[in-house]
Amino acid sequence: MNHRYLETSIRLPDTFRAIESLIRDAVRKKLSRGKVECQLRFQASPKQQGDLHLNQDVIRQLQLANSSLRQAEQTLAPLSVADILRWPGAIQEPESDMEAMQAQAVNLFSAALDDLLAARQREGEELSRLVEQRLQSIAAIIDDVRQHMPTILSRQRQAIVERLEELQVELDPTRLEQELVLIAQKADVDEEMDRLEAHVNEVRRVLQTKEPVGRRLDFLMQELNREANTLSSKSIVVETTRNAVELKVLIEQMREQIQNIE
Repeated sequence: MNHRYLETSIRLPDTFRAIESLIRDAVRKKLSRGKVECQLRFQASPKQQGDLHLNQDVIRQLQLANSSLRQAEQTLAPLSVADILRWPGAIQEPESDMEAMQAQAVNLFSAALDDLLAARQREGEELSRLVEQRLQSIAAIIDDVRQHMPTILSRQRQAIVERLEELQVELDPTRLEQELVLIAQKADVDEEMDRLEAHVNEVRRVLQTKEPVGRRLDFLMQELNREANTLSSKSIVVETTRNAVELKVLIEQMREQIQNIE
């Protein structure tokens, strides 16, 4: 059901066209998102068909029309028996209780719709489990970044100082400290980690609700991806870049799964 809205396509034989609105209403009451294709095929059993009766009026009109056409165009062949039998209305179908059959068709559709909902419930539980696995991986990455960020900033600070010493560049200690603080501020990702953590918790909360959550989860995936991009742009070491890439992979995997959640 990879659709953001509900799209229903219904194909019915002409004799069952009267129940189309009932089927659409049933779908709308139980589904809110996805593409639903409904098709009914009907074939009367031999017992119901009984004896076939020819519609003499239709056959007579066909013969007259064919005779007129052959007089105008002598190369035309006469109608065969097969041609006549294939003509709509040439065979009179026995009368049947259409209201009863239409009611039965609606009941069968309701049962099929219930089966669909049960199958989607099972699929949703499995998708929720898969999403939770990726949320756990994201939470582990957040913890890893938090734990290593002080060490990363300290190493970055030391590398800058050593580089200046190699170049024998003397800077005012106050100015040097200001520059180092500025670099640390640009590399600080505490806010991004806080927002990532909040989004992870919100995804978990939404998955526990009993109402349609697909659109809300779509939005949260966008927010998670935005924070992962910011983390990547602020990265000053390979480890953080690798974490940002892994976050994007996990978020994309969740986004693909969420497309199948109503």
